[in-house]
Amino acid sequence: MATLFRSLCVLVLAWLASSAPLLAAPVASLKSPDQTIALTVELDGDGRALYAVTRKGAPLIAPSRLGFLLTDALPLVRGFTAAGIETESGDETWELPWGERRFVQNRYTQVRVRLVESAPSARVMVLCFRLYDNGIGFRYEIPDQPNLKTMKIAEELTEFTVAQPGSAWWIQGGEWNRYEYLYTKTPIDAVSTAHTPITMKLGDGTHLAFHEAALIDYAGMWFKRGDGQRFRSMLSPSSQGAKVIRDTPFATPWRTIRIADDAAGLYDNDLELNLNEPNKLGDVSWVKPFKYIGIWWEMHLARSSWASGPKHGATTANALRHIDFAAKHGFRGVLIEGWNKGWDGNWFGHGDEFDFTHATPDFDLEAVTAYAKKKGVHLVGHHETGGNIAVYEAQLDDAMKLYARLGVDAVKTGYVADAGGIIANDGKGGTAFEWHDGQIQSRHHLKVVETAARYHIAINPHEPIKDTGLRRTYPNWVSREAARGMEYNAWEGNPVDHDVNLVFTRMLSGPMDFTPGVLSLDGQPGHQLKSTLAHQLGLYIALYSPIQMAADLPENLAKYPRELAFISAVPSDWAETHTLAGEVGDYALFARKDRNSDDWYVGGITGANPRSLDVRFDFLEPGKTYRATLYRDAADSDYRTEARHKIVIETITVKRGDVLPLTMAAGGGAAIRLVRAK
Repeated sequence: MATLFRSLCVLVLAWLASSAPLLAAPVASLKSPDQTIALTVELDGDGRALYAVTRKGAPLIAPSRLGFLLTDALPLVRGFTAAGIETESGDETWELPWGERRFVQNRYTQVRVRLVESAPSARVMVLCFRLYDNGIGFRYEIPDQPNLKTMKIAEELTEFTVAQPGSAWWIQGGEWNRYEYLYTKTPIDAVSTAHTPITMKLGDGTHLAFHEAALIDYAGMWFKRGDGQRFRSMLSPSSQGAKVIRDTPFATPWRTIRIADDAAGLYDNDLELNLNEPNKLGDVSWVKPFKYIGIWWEMHLARSSWASGPKHGATTANALRHIDFAAKHGFRGVLIEGWNKGWDGNWFGHGDEFDFTHATPDFDLEAVTAYAKKKGVHLVGHHETGGNIAVYEAQLDDAMKLYARLGVDAVKTGYVADAGGIIANDGKGGTAFEWHDGQIQSRHHLKVVETAARYHIAINPHEPIKDTGLRRTYPNWVSREAARGMEYNAWEGNPVDHDVNLVFTRMLSGPMDFTPGVLSLDGQPGHQLKSTLAHQLGLYIALYSPIQMAADLPENLAKYPRELAFISAVPSDWAETHTLAGEVGDYALFARKDRNSDDWYVGGITGANPRSLDVRFDFLEPGKTYRATLYRDAADSDYRTEARHKIVIETITVKRGDVLPLTMAAGGGAAIRLVRAK
């Protein structure tokens, strides 16, 4: 019996040590500017650092440990004492050169806790926590010090112990298809390893979204569950052995937690943007938000090919046809994929043959760009690498210089390779294989963005590293993919709730080049989009990007002149954004004000369930009347029937305070253009 009792005691003590460290001593505390969010920082009996977060007195993050495993030294985990605390606050408003809104408020409180390890190592680590009224960001700052000149990180041991049960929406991390997965809704304690952002709704209704900000020269963070609802950071792998190698001094990316009463509050949140450094490029008036069409969807429909030959899509004649269509309908850009040499053969995951300065024989780059200029249209450049950044970086400057000379001021890049298949220089005359979100690729993307900036070119990467708000620091990083996009509807299909799932998950990280506007609602034979026509229009408001594509074939777009007129008119740059209503994975409704006029736009999308709600025009300017053109689902619209193309277009007059009943069908949506009456 005594032996059993001792065994039980050992088990209990082991559990307590792993989940709720004993003898924790408070080190620092901090509250958000409005006093609703509270942080505590503690050291337990082993000198381990922990933090905890509450909101309105309710626990959100239970005590969670911090630290690092290193490949060449003892872990940076225990034996710490507090050696200094600094607090500060800030309140400023800064201007986005383009975005969901023009002005951003940066109001916060901050504490920096300096921790010193016991002798003989006596290594120093600073924990910096910044609290906002709608979230928290924290990072490690590693100063220059005699016992830690270079830090080789095997793993970052940042924990997030979610204090309440609830639901989570997430995609798996560390799998072959990068970020291109369907979102899953599970209980929080059923998550395995997820990419961020990962969104949660707790039992009391509080919404959380975990992500990171300012991912520079560091490995991307995956979100790995341990036991129960205890998660920890898991860094993307590297061929270097250590997942991150950095000379001191340096700071890690910020670990971020958005906090809100509802889904709308998660979206109306600039946490990650505020945690990035201000614009480093100076005058960026050359970065132009725009809409575009392209030689792209036809390849996904298998009507054309990227490779040269009889089905080659990127011919001079086809390019001129697209330029004419763009000029006629007010599209600034035309994307042309497959114009350069290297597409023949097996380029996926190889990219050895890509040439970024020489065109195929049937594409006259000089003539096409000259014709586009005459028509007032800009080519959108394309650099597919096949994941081979060694080949791309060797040609990068010449490629950007060529585009700049020809007036190509935006480039879509691509990294089509399986996860772990990025081909990079190993620094020894050979190559190494890296992950799309590892430290090497983090460096690569900034190299591309900085090189492009020297030539006044904007960058839109596909198969990229995730967005962490770096568009504030580098405003020419205008958009990216980093999710399962429209192209899947051509040959596999996205489920009906996929688009609306993106709104309060992937879109929390930043703009997405989702490529909406498939008005035909058809992919390859046998593949119909799970969407109504009104849903396609609603996407231009619901899924933000400063560059927006009308993805369908020009001949298909022309069959829907009224809808095409809306796409031509809808802006891609906003002065204000308001999330009017929404639930994660169910529906979303937004109001956005054009940055260059007094016009407002309202747009929404639904998943599998139809939705009736009231649109309250409280955002309109008082005392002004607006002419509202509505594009909405018909009474019998449904993505599952031939009525998916049914749409009602009508015009009414509204003013501030009016309420409009609106019904969106299953897989449906709505779009409203509001023009102020003169």
